[in-house]
Amino acid sequence: MKKLSLILAMATAASPALAASGPFFSLHNTNFVVLLAFLLFIGILIKFKIPSLLGGMLDKRAEGILADLDEARALREEAQTLLASYERKQKEMQDQAARIVAGAKKEAEAAAEQAKADLQVSIARRVQAAQDQIASAEASAVKEVRDRAIVVAVAAARDVMAQQTTADRVAASIDSSIDEVAAKLH
Repeated sequence: MKKLSLILAMATAASPALAASGPFFSLHNTNFVVLLAFLLFIGILIKFKIPSLLGGMLDKRAEGILADLDEARALREEAQTLLASYERKQKEMQDQAARIVAGAKKEAEAAAEQAKADLQVSIARRVQAAQDQIASAEASAVKEVRDRAIVVAVAAARDVMAQQTTADRVAASIDSSIDEVAAKLH
């Protein structure tokens, strides 16, 4: 009621209403008719509790906005948690990739060292095989030279014996050989 009396007091104190011609409280005065319509409208709004309905709707809207804000906050926290989880997984994957790369480097270095060692062993084997072939060739050459020397010596001895041997000596030698064989057989 206080609101209504305040509105009525403000309406009567309005300066354009006092400036109109004729009496103010007459239905021929448009300002008065507009004031009455306005007051009637405000009264109907108050009668049907429209301000409380509007307040309730605004409160519901505010509650809905707060609920949306709470939901957005929860979604944001969930997204931050998920982001942190993915960042942690990414860091773990980077660490794992670094470990794999380091392991691969170590394996590559070890394989390179092993290849060097195998190459040295292979070279040593080939050098040994070459030395063996050289030694074999030397032995073969020495044997060939000896055989040739023997052949030459035998030929020279034959020539010397052929020159120094006479028919009498050959017959005597054959006779002594026969006597020797006969003595051994008996």
